[in-house]
Amino acid sequence: MAHLLLVEDDTTFSKLLSNFLGKHGHEVQVCSTIAGAKEAIRTKAGAPDDYAVLMLDYRLPDGNSLDLLKLLREEGNRTPALIMTSFNDIRTAVNAMQSGAFDYITKPVNPEELLMVLKEALNRKTAVSVKTTKKPEKQSLEFIEGNSKISKQLYEYVRLVAPTDMSVIIQGESGTGKEHVAKSIHRLSKRGDGPFVAIDCGSLSKDLAASELFGHKKGAFTGALADKIGQFEAADGGTLFLDEIGNLGYDVQIKLLRALQERIVVPIGSTQPVKVDVRLIAATNEDLLTISSSGDFREDLYHRLNEFKIQVPALRERGEDLGVFIQHFIDKANQELEKNVRELSNEVMDIFLKYDWPGNLRELNNVIKRLVLLSKEETADLKALPQEMITTMETVSAKPVAGGSDLKLLQETHEKEMIEKVLQDVRYNKSKAAKLLNIDRKTLYYKIEKYQIE
Repeated sequence: MAHLLLVEDDTTFSKLLSNFLGKHGHEVQVCSTIAGAKEAIRTKAGAPDDYAVLMLDYRLPDGNSLDLLKLLREEGNRTPALIMTSFNDIRTAVNAMQSGAFDYITKPVNPEELLMVLKEALNRKTAVSVKTTKKPEKQSLEFIEGNSKISKQLYEYVRLVAPTDMSVIIQGESGTGKEHVAKSIHRLSKRGDGPFVAIDCGSLSKDLAASELFGHKKGAFTGALADKIGQFEAADGGTLFLDEIGNLGYDVQIKLLRALQERIVVPIGSTQPVKVDVRLIAATNEDLLTISSSGDFREDLYHRLNEFKIQVPALRERGEDLGVFIQHFIDKANQELEKNVRELSNEVMDIFLKYDWPGNLRELNNVIKRLVLLSKEETADLKALPQEMITTMETVSAKPVAGGSDLKLLQETHEKEMIEKVLQDVRYNKSKAAKLLNIDRKTLYYKIEKYQIE
């Protein structure tokens, strides 16, 4: 049993909620104003039956509960607080989390969700004394968030949308860590114990994409030698992550829209629909709304997917995080390669700080891994850096652009020259060129148009 404080001015709702929580073994004190809540909290302060969790309606007759929460935090009160607000009021939820709320609940309240969030809040309350006596654990070597303002905002959005069942579009440049963001949403969601199935849509052939997603029956087409369960069914009860979704063909987009709207899939060669319970997260390095205007992506599918959009920033926009990511990838590489590199030399760090990182976190990870592999000492130096990186920086120094050194422009020029050379080498076979450049075909088409390569 836990002692809870419910601050709610809707008497009918507060009575229903307190009765419901009472049936689940909790003792609930009800207040209808901020002034009443302050008095109740101060009366209980330090008592053995102090409140375990505060449940605060956002709008109250004498103000809003965020002001109360800020005051409590300033006074040192760390009781977990749940904010109750209208559905999809994301701005309020963001403010609540920034003010120190443990979580938020949308109205109308879902009873199962309420009990789940309440249980997590009670666990947090129980664990406070343990956490204060232990040293903070390092973040997993598989993933790190970063400390910059833009990174904190990114993961604030992740934590806000994760408990919902909303479809999410994750947009960002290649290599920014979109799949890690998707995994974070899954891990923090109610589906966290279910499967997380990731598909790279850029690697799906046009002919087999529908089979991969929705499955097929034996004999449905040439080569279909047995029944196959599609990835939608494989992700049932969990999350399906479609990376580079803009690469899906138009006919598959139609089937995908139906699957999302009706929560059923029909395997190729079958007439029997299969029910699926899947949350969809899509990722793209393009603006889907822009390409939908050209007819390459269905606008109705875009709007169905875009219940919530998260923009993942490029590494060059996360300057404060560079040192954090460098140390993270050094630790990760040391563990994988059984090495003991402690730091980067001043010369290497100087290059890292000036470099534009067009490949973002993926490129940084690869460069660090190479540095650790080739370093014999505890400090990694210039000898282990990739030659193309050094060449790029030398080019920047040798060719100042009018108005200063425009590193991004120089790197784009280098990228254009590389694409032109690869296209010539493969006699303009775009599929082969994309494979050699390690990008998907749609990205190659985009860059050909961007750089006006004929």
